[in-house]
Amino acid sequence: MGESEEFKRRVDAYLLRLAERESALLLKVSAELAPLCEQLRGSLAQGKRLRAAFLYWGWRAAGQPDCDGIIRAAAAMELVHAAACTHDDIIDDSRVRHGVPTAHAAFADRAGGCGPERGRPAALAMMLGDLLMGYAGQVFATCGLPGAFIARTVPLWSALLRETVAGQFLEVLRTGDGVPQVAKSLQVAQYKTAKYTVERPLHLGATLGGASERLLQAFTEYGLPLGEAFQLRDDLLGTFGDPSLTGKPNLDDLRDGKPTALMALTLALVSEDDRRSLTKTVGRPDLDEVDAAHVRELMKTSGACRKVEDMITARLTQAHQALETVPLPRATYTALRDLATTSANRPL
Repeated sequence: MGESEEFKRRVDAYLLRLAERESALLLKVSAELAPLCEQLRGSLAQGKRLRAAFLYWGWRAAGQPDCDGIIRAAAAMELVHAAACTHDDIIDDSRVRHGVPTAHAAFADRAGGCGPERGRPAALAMMLGDLLMGYAGQVFATCGLPGAFIARTVPLWSALLRETVAGQFLEVLRTGDGVPQVAKSLQVAQYKTAKYTVERPLHLGATLGGASERLLQAFTEYGLPLGEAFQLRDDLLGTFGDPSLTGKPNLDDLRDGKPTALMALTLALVSEDDRRSLTKTVGRPDLDEVDAAHVRELMKTSGACRKVEDMITARLTQAHQALETVPLPRATYTALRDLATTSANRPL
């Protein structure tokens, strides 16, 4: 088993123990909380543990050794991610993630989608997301690393939450609000994804480890372009990805009219007639596979897909170059370079 697989196994094992322990405590309150426990376990059972990995390697970049405390601290990032995904699925009314029903969809299925339970699944899922975010703070604060190390990360936690909410809020405000613009789409990508996926986890790990300001700056120069590349790839996957591989539908972004950079570029590059056609089609809740095929074709023939691929390549190059600007332990350099490549180049 390679180092990355072993790291993931350790994070997975910790999150499983946490879910079982917390489920037992919830069931002591009432057996009626069993559906909450089921969704709690499900929300922590899947994932690439990407954000945990960035926090871990931020710590190692500061010259610190592997230990159980940093594994627990890294696991806290997965709890933040699980909370964000739960809330995001409610906002987008996404029904599937990782190939299984999302929390609010599962609660709705349990209720049968009728009667007085019909309006409550989103509220129940919202509370699950809140619980997960609460666990994140608890796990990080009690990870076992020295209290002085934990204390110096408090401003970063505030920044992470502020930035993530800001990006999500802007996306909601801008969805359906006129013609999407590339610059605004990238701003959302930076705050909703780039910072909380790459930059801030790296900063948290490095700050725990007592890193220099120069290392933190290098991680910004690495993390922001890589995080944007990650979101740009996600935009392509959201429209062109195979649901059996991505675990998510490939119609949701088009039905929601998400103001992605891919859509902004497409609208800017197509003819006026095609622009009018796209405006009438994208954002319709009843958009079907035939409509989607038409949109995908325009994205390809207009050159928008190629431009997004070029943007991903340029940002990946920036991230790789940033790693060359500071001295890093060989294992850390290799891990961060590999993480960048795999994050930006997930196959369609």
